[in-house]
Amino acid sequence: MECASVNLPSSLSSSVLNLQGSASPAGAKPSSKSLHPQFLASPLPNPFLQLNQRPQSFLYQPNSVSLSSRLYRGLISAEARKQSWDFGRFFKTLYFFNGPPSPAKFIEFLIGKLSSPSPSTPVKMETSGIVLVAGATGGVGRRVVDILRKKGLPVRVLVRNEEKARKMLGPDIDLVVGDITKESTLVPEYFKGVRRVINAVSVIVGPKEGDTSERAKYSQGIKFFEPEIKGDSPEKVEYIGMKNLINAVKGSVGLRNGKLIFGFEDNNYKELAWGALDDVVMGGVSESTFQIDPNGGENGVRTGLFRGVVSTANNGGFSSIRTKNFSVPEDLSAYDGLELRVKGDGHRYKFIIRTSSDWDALGYTIAFDTAEGQWQSVRLPFSSLRPVFRARTVSDAPPFDPTNVVSFQLIFSKFEYDGQLNPTFVEGAFQLPISSIRAYIKDPVTPRFVHVSSAGVTRPDRPGLDLSKQPPAVRLNKELDFILTFKLKGEDLIRESGIPYAIVRPCALTEEPAGADLIFDQGDNITGKISRDEIARLCIAALDSPYALDKTFEVKSVIPFSEPFTVDPDNPPPEKDYDIYFKNLKDGITGKEILEQSPLPV
Repeated sequence: MECASVNLPSSLSSSVLNLQGSASPAGAKPSSKSLHPQFLASPLPNPFLQLNQRPQSFLYQPNSVSLSSRLYRGLISAEARKQSWDFGRFFKTLYFFNGPPSPAKFIEFLIGKLSSPSPSTPVKMETSGIVLVAGATGGVGRRVVDILRKKGLPVRVLVRNEEKARKMLGPDIDLVVGDITKESTLVPEYFKGVRRVINAVSVIVGPKEGDTSERAKYSQGIKFFEPEIKGDSPEKVEYIGMKNLINAVKGSVGLRNGKLIFGFEDNNYKELAWGALDDVVMGGVSESTFQIDPNGGENGVRTGLFRGVVSTANNGGFSSIRTKNFSVPEDLSAYDGLELRVKGDGHRYKFIIRTSSDWDALGYTIAFDTAEGQWQSVRLPFSSLRPVFRARTVSDAPPFDPTNVVSFQLIFSKFEYDGQLNPTFVEGAFQLPISSIRAYIKDPVTPRFVHVSSAGVTRPDRPGLDLSKQPPAVRLNKELDFILTFKLKGEDLIRESGIPYAIVRPCALTEEPAGADLIFDQGDNITGKISRDEIARLCIAALDSPYALDKTFEVKSVIPFSEPFTVDPDNPPPEKDYDIYFKNLKDGITGKEILEQSPLPV
């Protein structure tokens, strides 16, 4: 909570606690102004929004947009004398926010003096997070894991066979056991801390005449003309499995357009239970409310409205609204901050995020300025949050934990931090329309989900295509249970998910080393071969490249399929800058553009 001072009215100090009030913080002198006496007799309507109310029950009413006329009699003048204090509103405030604190903490809160100023050090956040590799025991997946570990990046693998995975990847691998074809096995706890995903899961294809237990024929790229599906069907792996995996990781890796936490979007309303938390808790007389204005937003749509009258009487000086503690904490770890859409009034406000459900807990705070009369988007980066307790920076506070956000608070206050004053503060009426609060991913956005698909997914039944020149999977799509059809359907799920993605379509995969020059293409037309090791490196590079964002592309080596590619161990090729290739990719090209309008056969 924002604590401007601890200076209780004499009525409370004599009849309840028999305590003396303390001076205002940082030696600030009481203002010579206070609210007009009539302010006390005309509280703002509906300062609290109860959780059990439907939105219609607290909708803003047209005739209550403005503050009561009794609050407007020219400029609201203040007087040096103390003003009457609303003891009932004080306790109503406490009980609205899940009840008052324990008696011991309550007494400490009322009489505790502000601590000495502490150095203001913004919290530094670790944002890299865990990379989840699905299909980690496959030819591409195990290489992805090996490269990530060599880079020192945190990696977690999702596998079906734990014994096989530990034997292949090592006993110390961070491992979770699940099957993407079975939604119930994808336990939410598996994905906590996961920020990025490389999906190398693929349906298993093998020759009918048999292969070795290590799939040597398939791995070496030996041509076989009677392939068959081994194990689960393409529909279960490439489509249903993709749907299950996307749903499992979506909350952890985040959405390209952010996460709406409060406000109006596409005729939907995401509500929060806001209540007034003013300096009445410190003995002041400021008063505020939060309402829904049905026509006050941009283009005449609904918006929230934080408004009130702030006074420095009784050493007060702040008005705020705070949410009740969320019934389920918000996990915002996939995002980099909050974005508020507000109509500014020229004042500076503070926003507080709490990760503790305690009444009087440390909050992570950031101030922001507004432009008068303008709708604006204000970004509040988590990396700039300041740990604050009663307007004082706490230098040894724990880092902000975005996985456990329990409440928000928005404040218009005389006070900044550590004894500093808000340079825009003016006593009297204020209002700040707030149309939305959204968690955002900072620019430049890079892929959060890199998927290894296959070249050829749009080619079955493509008009005018010479199938004799196509790979076996294209010619035998139907015989292979529509393998490419379902790979394409799985791709579409990613493109429609809202997750920042990159879809890599390799041509025929080989066991050759990485290092050959590459050809990138779009539109799904090329054939050829490419090293699994090259694809693994390319996928990892895509995670950090804004040029790969939301792109679908095919890739092959310049080496013909008939020629082997080798590397001199004493003179290996240099590491590639994959951005050179990514920069030439274009949005919206998938190869589906030239398909007939009729749906693909299933």
